Amino acid sequence: MTLPSVEIETAEKPVHAVIWLHGLGADGNDFAPIIPQLVDPAWPAVRFVFPHAPVRPVTVNGGMPMRAWYDIAGMRIEDKQDDTGLRASVGEVEKLIAREIERGVPSRHILLAGFSQGGAVVLAAGLRSKEALAGIVALSTYLMFAERLPAEQSAANAHLPIFIGHGSGDPVVPQALGTAARDALAKLGHPVAWHGYPMAHQVCMEEIADLRAWIGAHFFS
Repeated sequence: MTLPSVEIETAEKPVHAVIWLHGLGADGNDFAPIIPQLVDPAWPAVRFVFPHAPVRPVTVNGGMPMRAWYDIAGMRIEDKQDDTGLRASVGEVEKLIAREIERGVPSRHILLAGFSQGGAVVLAAGLRSKEALAGIVALSTYLMFAERLPAEQSAANAHLPIFIGHGSGDPVVPQALGTAARDALAKLGHPVAWHGYPMAHQVCMEEIADLRAWIGAHFFS
């Protein structure tokens, strides 16, 4: 059983798919509205899958239940990382990848994307996936357990292209965490497209335009 999701197909019979994970406290509806701005009419049909994270207590928010891909135990989100929760969410992404393959989408036509917490999960899932993927889009996020990647990353995705976008004024996930992810991934041999923007913890139109160009260059070639 896969997570419940919002699905948008840009045309009939898509053989390309984007699995896009939202941030803490949001749900799968969060990024669906950007599709008209993101999609180039010249692209072939794409299925966008926006799964809803499970509802769980989040320690940093006083134990309040909300949609979250993993728990956050401390005010500095890079500390006290929830390994169990992350691995469970990686497993959910693997199920979503498997479902797209069953629906006729080749693994190399599957792009993982995520914002904030969702970005951390797609980085963890994509880099470790045994299925050769198209790439990863990591927005306003950070790399969890970077020290384990050299031993855990998949040979199938050893040179996976990655788009990283981050706001210079992000008060939730400081941009320094984004640049640290960029540097760690580049050191491992990934072609990383880094984009910084004068924004907070959000997505801007310039970022969407840059992402449209990157997807067009890396996803359909």
